[in-house]
Amino acid sequence: MHEGPVVVGWLLAALCGGTGLYCLHRARAGPGPVARRPAALEGAMGLGMAVMAVPGAGAAIPGQAYVLAFGALAVWAVVLRARPVHRTHHAVEALAMVWMAAAMPGHAGAAGHGSAHGAGGGLPVPTGMLIAYFALYVLVSGARIAAVAQMAGSPAPAVAGAGAAGGGSTPPGYGGGEPSPAVAVACRTALSLGMLVMLVSM
Repeated sequence: MHEGPVVVGWLLAALCGGTGLYCLHRARAGPGPVARRPAALEGAMGLGMAVMAVPGAGAAIPGQAYVLAFGALAVWAVVLRARPVHRTHHAVEALAMVWMAAAMPGHAGAAGHGSAHGAGGGLPVPTGMLIAYFALYVLVSGARIAAVAQMAGSPAPAVAGAGAAGGGSTPPGYGGGEPSPAVAVACRTALSLGMLVMLVSM
Protein backbone atom coordinates (compact mmCIF):
# COMPACT_ATOMS: atom_id res chain seq x y z
CA MET A 1 0.00 0.00 0.00
CA HIS A 2 2.78 2.43 0.94
CA GLU A 3 4.10 4.04 -2.25
CA GLY A 4 7.02 5.99 -0.81
CA PRO A 5 10.64 4.90 -0.25
CA VAL A 6 11.12 1.31 0.94
CA VAL A 7 12.84 2.42 4.15
CA VAL A 8 9.83 4.56 5.06
CA GLY A 9 7.56 1.58 4.51
CA TRP A 10 9.64 -0.55 6.87
CA LEU A 11 9.72 2.23 9.46
CA LEU A 12 5.94 2.52 9.23
CA ALA A 13 5.58 -1.24 9.62
CA ALA A 14 7.85 -1.16 12.68
CA LEU A 15 6.00 1.79 14.24
CA CYS A 16 2.51 0.40 13.66
CA GLY A 17 3.45 -3.20 14.43
CA GLY A 18 5.27 -2.32 17.64
CA THR A 19 2.42 -0.09 18.76
CA GLY A 20 -0.12 -2.77 17.88
CA LEU A 21 1.72 -5.44 19.88
CA TYR A 22 2.03 -3.13 22.88
CA CYS A 23 -1.69 -2.30 22.67
CA LEU A 24 -2.49 -6.03 22.69
CA HIS A 25 -0.32 -6.35 25.79
CA ARG A 26 -2.29 -3.51 27.40
CA ALA A 27 -5.51 -5.27 26.43
CA ARG A 28 -4.33 -8.47 28.10
CA ALA A 29 -3.07 -6.79 31.27
CA GLY A 30 -5.68 -4.03 31.54
CA PRO A 31 -7.60 -3.46 34.79
CA GLY A 32 -11.04 -4.18 33.30
CA PRO A 33 -13.07 -4.79 30.11
CA VAL A 34 -13.80 -1.09 29.60
CA ALA A 35 -10.06 -0.38 29.41
CA ARG A 36 -9.10 -3.58 27.60
CA ARG A 37 -11.50 -3.37 24.64
CA PRO A 38 -10.21 -0.07 23.18
CA ALA A 39 -6.64 -1.32 23.60
CA ALA A 40 -7.53 -4.54 21.76
CA LEU A 41 -9.06 -2.53 18.93
CA GLU A 42 -5.97 -0.33 18.70
CA GLY A 43 -3.80 -3.45 18.68
CA ALA A 44 -5.73 -4.97 15.79
CA MET A 45 -5.61 -1.64 13.95
CA GLY A 46 -1.86 -1.31 14.44
CA LEU A 47 -1.10 -4.81 13.20
CA GLY A 48 -3.35 -4.33 10.17
CA MET A 49 -1.61 -1.07 9.34
CA ALA A 50 1.78 -2.76 9.75
CA VAL A 51 0.86 -5.50 7.27
CA MET A 52 -0.36 -2.92 4.76
CA ALA A 53 2.83 -0.84 5.17
CA VAL A 54 5.29 -3.71 4.55
CA PRO A 55 6.89 -3.00 1.14
CA GLY A 56 5.72 -5.54 -1.41
CA ALA A 57 3.99 -7.86 1.06
CA GLY A 58 1.17 -5.44 1.87
CA ALA A 59 0.18 -5.08 -1.77
CA ALA A 60 0.19 -8.87 -2.23
CA ILE A 61 -3.01 -9.12 -0.17
CA PRO A 62 -6.15 -8.23 -2.16
CA GLY A 63 -7.57 -4.82 -1.37
CA GLN A 64 -10.98 -6.42 -0.71
CA ALA A 65 -9.48 -8.26 2.28
CA TYR A 66 -8.34 -4.97 3.81
CA VAL A 67 -11.71 -3.37 3.12
CA LEU A 68 -13.52 -6.20 4.93
CA ALA A 69 -11.05 -6.30 7.83
CA PHE A 70 -10.96 -2.57 8.50
CA GLY A 71 -14.69 -2.27 7.82
CA ALA A 72 -15.23 -4.80 10.62
CA LEU A 73 -12.94 -2.75 12.88
CA ALA A 74 -15.00 0.36 12.09
CA VAL A 75 -18.19 -1.46 13.17
CA TRP A 76 -16.38 -2.68 16.30
CA ALA A 77 -15.35 0.90 17.08
CA VAL A 78 -18.93 2.15 16.75
CA VAL A 79 -20.35 -0.47 19.13
CA LEU A 80 -17.38 -0.29 21.50
CA ARG A 81 -18.15 0.66 25.08
CA ALA A 82 -15.66 3.50 25.27
CA ARG A 83 -15.75 7.27 25.53
CA PRO A 84 -17.61 8.84 22.58
CA VAL A 85 -14.51 10.74 21.46
CA HIS A 86 -12.51 7.50 21.39
CA ARG A 87 -15.25 5.65 19.52
CA THR A 88 -15.34 8.42 16.92
CA HIS A 89 -11.56 8.50 16.49
CA HIS A 90 -11.30 4.72 16.14
CA ALA A 91 -14.12 4.68 13.60
CA VAL A 92 -12.49 7.47 11.56
CA GLU A 93 -9.18 5.60 11.72
CA ALA A 94 -10.72 2.35 10.48
CA LEU A 95 -12.69 4.10 7.71
CA ALA A 96 -9.51 5.87 6.61
CA MET A 97 -7.90 2.46 6.18
CA VAL A 98 -10.94 1.30 4.19
CA TRP A 99 -10.53 4.36 1.96
CA MET A 100 -6.85 3.62 1.40
CA ALA A 101 -7.51 -0.07 0.77
CA ALA A 102 -10.11 0.84 -1.84
CA ALA A 103 -7.41 2.83 -3.64
CA MET A 104 -5.04 -0.13 -3.86
CA PRO A 105 -4.20 -1.29 -7.40
CA GLY A 106 -6.47 -4.09 -8.55
CA HIS A 107 -9.35 -3.07 -6.31
CA ALA A 108 -12.63 -2.10 -7.93
CA GLY A 109 -12.59 1.25 -6.15
CA ALA A 110 -9.12 2.14 -7.37
CA ALA A 111 -10.47 3.49 -10.64
CA GLY A 112 -12.67 5.90 -8.74
CA HIS A 113 -9.72 7.12 -6.75
CA GLY A 114 -7.67 7.55 -9.92
CA SER A 115 -10.40 9.57 -11.60
CA ALA A 116 -10.73 11.69 -8.48
CA HIS A 117 -7.02 12.49 -8.69
CA GLY A 118 -7.11 13.14 -12.37
CA ALA A 119 -10.33 15.13 -12.61
CA GLY A 120 -9.20 18.03 -10.47
CA GLY A 121 -5.49 17.46 -10.92
CA GLY A 122 -5.07 17.31 -7.16
CA LEU A 123 -5.94 15.51 -3.94
CA PRO A 124 -9.36 13.84 -3.53
CA VAL A 125 -11.48 15.68 -0.98
CA PRO A 126 -11.81 12.71 1.44
CA THR A 127 -8.04 12.19 1.43
CA GLY A 128 -7.41 15.88 2.12
CA MET A 129 -9.95 15.88 4.97
CA LEU A 130 -8.39 12.79 6.52
CA ILE A 131 -4.88 14.27 6.26
CA ALA A 132 -6.09 17.42 8.00
CA TYR A 133 -7.84 15.40 10.71
CA PHE A 134 -4.87 13.19 11.55
CA ALA A 135 -2.39 16.07 11.38
CA LEU A 136 -4.50 18.02 13.88
CA TYR A 137 -4.95 14.92 16.05
CA VAL A 138 -1.20 14.30 16.22
CA LEU A 139 -0.52 17.92 17.18
CA VAL A 140 -3.22 18.04 19.87
CA SER A 141 -2.30 14.62 21.26
CA GLY A 142 1.38 15.52 21.36
CA ALA A 143 0.58 18.58 23.44
CA ARG A 144 -1.62 16.46 25.72
CA ILE A 145 1.17 13.92 26.26
CA ALA A 146 3.54 16.73 27.25
CA ALA A 147 0.96 18.12 29.68
CA VAL A 148 0.31 14.72 31.29
CA ALA A 149 4.05 14.06 31.60
CA GLN A 150 4.51 17.44 33.26
CA MET A 151 1.70 16.66 35.72
CA ALA A 152 3.33 13.31 36.48
CA GLY A 153 6.56 15.05 37.42
CA SER A 154 4.80 17.48 39.79
CA PRO A 155 3.70 15.79 43.05
CA ALA A 156 0.25 16.77 44.25
CA PRO A 157 -0.07 18.23 47.78
CA ALA A 158 -2.01 15.21 48.99
CA VAL A 159 0.62 12.85 47.66
CA ALA A 160 3.38 14.89 49.29
CA GLY A 161 1.52 14.73 52.60
CA ALA A 162 1.12 11.00 52.33
CA GLY A 163 4.84 10.63 51.59
CA ALA A 164 5.70 12.75 54.60
CA ALA A 165 3.55 10.44 56.72
CA GLY A 166 5.54 7.50 55.44
CA GLY A 167 2.94 6.24 52.98
CA GLY A 168 5.17 6.64 49.93
CA SER A 169 2.11 7.07 47.71
CA THR A 170 2.30 7.83 43.98
CA PRO A 171 -0.19 9.69 41.77
CA PRO A 172 -3.14 7.59 40.58
CA GLY A 173 -2.46 5.80 37.32
CA TYR A 174 1.33 6.03 37.72
CA GLY A 175 1.94 3.18 40.11
CA GLY A 176 0.69 -0.24 41.06
CA GLY A 177 1.65 -1.71 37.70
CA GLU A 178 -0.84 0.42 35.77
CA PRO A 179 0.53 2.42 32.84
CA SER A 180 0.58 6.19 32.83
CA PRO A 181 -2.52 7.84 31.32
CA ALA A 182 -0.14 9.23 28.69
CA VAL A 183 0.56 5.71 27.42
CA ALA A 184 -2.88 5.24 25.84
CA VAL A 185 -2.66 8.71 24.30
CA ALA A 186 0.83 7.93 22.99
CA CYS A 187 -0.40 4.72 21.35
CA ARG A 188 -3.23 6.53 19.58
CA THR A 189 -0.82 9.30 18.55
CA ALA A 190 1.66 6.79 17.10
CA LEU A 191 -1.04 5.09 15.04
CA SER A 192 -2.40 8.46 13.90
CA LEU A 193 1.09 9.49 12.83
CA GLY A 194 1.43 6.28 10.83
CA MET A 195 -1.98 6.92 9.29
CA LEU A 196 -0.94 10.45 8.35
CA VAL A 197 2.22 9.24 6.58
CA MET A 198 0.27 6.57 4.69
CA LEU A 199 -2.35 9.07 3.56
CA VAL A 200 0.27 11.57 2.39
CA SER A 201 2.07 8.86 0.42
CA MET A 202 -1.07 7.68 -1.42
